[in-house]
Amino acid sequence: MHYRSREVVQVRSAYDCDVLVIGGGIVGLSTAYAVTRAAPGTRVTVLEKEQGPARHQTGRNSGVIHSGVYYRPGSLKARYAVRGAAEMVKFCAEYDIPHAVTGKLIVATEKAELPRLHALVQRGRENGIPVRELGPAQIIEAEPEVRGLAAIHVGTTGVCDYGAVARQLGEASGADIRYGAEVVRIDRRPDLGTAVRTADGTIVRGRVLVNCAGLHCDETARLAGDDPEMRIVPFRGEYFTLARPELVRGLVYPVPDPAFPFLGVHLTRGIDGSVHVGPNAVPALAREGYGWGVVRPRELAATLSWPGSWRIARRHWRYGAGELRRSVSKAAFTEAVRRLLPAVTPDDLLPAAAGVRAQAVLRDGTLVDDFLIKEGPRTVHVLNAPSPAATASLPIGREVARRALAALAAS
Repeated sequence: MHYRSREVVQVRSAYDCDVLVIGGGIVGLSTAYAVTRAAPGTRVTVLEKEQGPARHQTGRNSGVIHSGVYYRPGSLKARYAVRGAAEMVKFCAEYDIPHAVTGKLIVATEKAELPRLHALVQRGRENGIPVRELGPAQIIEAEPEVRGLAAIHVGTTGVCDYGAVARQLGEASGADIRYGAEVVRIDRRPDLGTAVRTADGTIVRGRVLVNCAGLHCDETARLAGDDPEMRIVPFRGEYFTLARPELVRGLVYPVPDPAFPFLGVHLTRGIDGSVHVGPNAVPALAREGYGWGVVRPRELAATLSWPGSWRIARRHWRYGAGELRRSVSKAAFTEAVRRLLPAVTPDDLLPAAAGVRAQAVLRDGTLVDDFLIKEGPRTVHVLNAPSPAATASLPIGREVARRALAALAAS
């Protein structure tokens, strides 16, 4: 027995960690947190190429804690958003992270939107979300400057500081978090584990690999030797800040078009009292293309060479043309906002930081609608986790951790 125990220690010491996570956004850090909560003593290392956490999708969104009202009943998005919203509020309260449960209005401004609004009422109820229907006078009572034919009020929607949440998850996980650690090579051997080399030449060895690389998750999967059977097509969301925040009390959304995964231009009063306006959705010319001037030819060529990209363009060119028009014309963007908030003027819209959505697209041009998690030998890949992934990050992290720990037990 003494010899066998010594042998186990020697094998364990050949690894730098048990679970090696690539990506220090909110999903990667939530996974690290969930692993150490579920299996105390498990050694977790997180590699993040930036100099701090939450520098991309997590830190560049509007900070909304989504209720789950939009998502198909039974889908991972619906289940995890509903559960995750309640857990996120509790997590923020526990760690004294700024947050508020404000509720939101979803407003129909045209008769053609009314059937879709009523469908959202039914969907919300199927997802277990309290939804209240409002008429024009009640809309004005809730939001004096907003105009619409009808609306629904969703009381469980809120806002928080997701950057602070990500930092707290990392700290509470007890993981070894290495910033400035860009992964450039992965050597995975099903009988041994994974060795990862970073840009500075450091080698990190783990028994199980977790890919939470967000905008680069498909490339990371291929580095590990797996075919993700999808491609990340980046869409930039451009925002403005409202110069007169007093025009909006809370959160105001249009009725979304179910043919697209984007919610349309909306108004969001953040935890700091400022009001975000946006986003639109335009193709980005780089995975981290936060402006039209950011072009990375290799990444753009990868997007253009994917058959699904061209099929999206053919299928949705009219919608895309409208989004592009709003990107290059402030007047057109203002026009879109005025559908909800007639008092707004171009001078009210001050440029704000953009975000990029990591949207998984299949070869046939299908926009992956749900969260997508796949497994390979000793590996778990998170391949589609755009909004509402921040809201749902705690249950997503638990699910990824469950799969990683199962792979660890089998290794």
